[in-house]
Amino acid sequence: MNLGNLLSASAARNPRKTACIIENESISYEDLDRSTTSLARWLLQQGCNPGDRIAIHWPNSIETVTLFFACFKAGIIAVPVNVRMKAPEVAYVLQHSKAAMCVSHTDLVGVATEARKGCAGLRTIYSALEGLNEGDPDVPLPEVNDDDPALLLYTSGTTARPKGVTQTHRTLLESVKLMCSAAPDSLQTILVMTQMAYISAICVGLLPTVFTGGTCVLVPAFDAPQVLDLIERFRCTYTFGLPSMVQLLVEEQSRKPRDVRSLRTFFAGGDCVPVSTQERFQALLGIPVREVYGMTETGPSTFNPAHAIRSGSLGKPLDGVEVRVVDSDGKDVPVGKIGEIAVRSPAIFAGYWDDRAATSEVLRDGWLYSGDLARRDTDGYLWFEGRKKEIIVRDGINISPQEVEEAIYTHPAVLEVGVIGMPDPVGAHGERVVAFVSLRRGLVTDDQELRHHARQCLADFKVPEQIFFVDHLPKGITGKIQRRALKEMSSAAVA
Repeated sequence: MNLGNLLSASAARNPRKTACIIENESISYEDLDRSTTSLARWLLQQGCNPGDRIAIHWPNSIETVTLFFACFKAGIIAVPVNVRMKAPEVAYVLQHSKAAMCVSHTDLVGVATEARKGCAGLRTIYSALEGLNEGDPDVPLPEVNDDDPALLLYTSGTTARPKGVTQTHRTLLESVKLMCSAAPDSLQTILVMTQMAYISAICVGLLPTVFTGGTCVLVPAFDAPQVLDLIERFRCTYTFGLPSMVQLLVEEQSRKPRDVRSLRTFFAGGDCVPVSTQERFQALLGIPVREVYGMTETGPSTFNPAHAIRSGSLGKPLDGVEVRVVDSDGKDVPVGKIGEIAVRSPAIFAGYWDDRAATSEVLRDGWLYSGDLARRDTDGYLWFEGRKKEIIVRDGINISPQEVEEAIYTHPAVLEVGVIGMPDPVGAHGERVVAFVSLRRGLVTDDQELRHHARQCLADFKVPEQIFFVDHLPKGITGKIQRRALKEMSSAAVA
């Protein structure tokens, strides 16, 4: 089943049920199905062809959902563009994807107009959808196959240039099935607070809603007070957040408690959520954080089962997903040893757009080699140990930045921490451990006290040799702490 047919099937079952809500606006399944069919026909009338790419430069909204499903029905590849990107970043996505059209929100059309310079073949930028969905009913929709590309998602750019991850109708639907199996009793009212430029919003939020005939509550841009208000107002049952969002929700709920008893499932991914934060979350919101692991390339791969959560772990493989922990030769490492996560799943991506070399580098014999490091315990749970390029090597011993961060997070004054490795100035030890820390408002500590605190649960060689106190830690557009920026800050401080 292609994703356009998925919406039509849900509309046939639940015509008058609310499909999406944003603030005071909503749309039923019947109306969403009708408007997306009309818009799909309009796009084809404008000269777009199946297989063309259309950039969707729009914050979370009913219009965004309409654009996605119109593309799916027309056989067009949707290319969501992060609304926080600057013009040069948007230009790269438009050029690399060879987008035929860009549809931008009114507030973003200036960025898109600047970005389109030099983009040959980009015909039009539309800043509103009014009038665009009046497609000729006599224009036939094409036959869309399950293995046709549906979505082109650009990674957050930990490499020099973001890669375009190609997902087909089939791989996206497989991701949805995996997520639904992880939370079968919680999908009535799903709150989406991550941007539609990410697979989490699409495959953990939007598409599971349509698949199950639930209601999707959309957040235009993450704001902790608004998110908690929406959960209380619409009695949301399920949501997904990044670690930075978990932290901010905890702080806001502590400041002003809301009634969030409707919430049954809260998934978190994208990085590790400190155990201390998870404990505060459960105390304040009444449910546990269930950490999941996945990538734009793999969809969801592991999760913490509701009945057997191990805080701090990535959980166990979902049914139908195979996960190995391997050494540099691709051989499985023993239980308890650190290796690279390799995933084989029906949701594995079709490849990087226009980049066979990068595809073959990570995709071998059906296995996706993630670049993420983990160890497996005797019960099959995975424990994240960092990324291959982030691991700190001191005196020939690997040190996980996450392990050091976890220890520092347990100090009551610490709000956020980022740990990196920097070259040892003497050169005898390889790298030294450096930490950047931001403190909770009104609380104080110093580097000596933090080192003493960390030394209670870390070997001496893992304790940071240098601690910098900062107001805020640099984060990327996904909310992850940017370790590359921390390294630049550390180098500047030394200089």
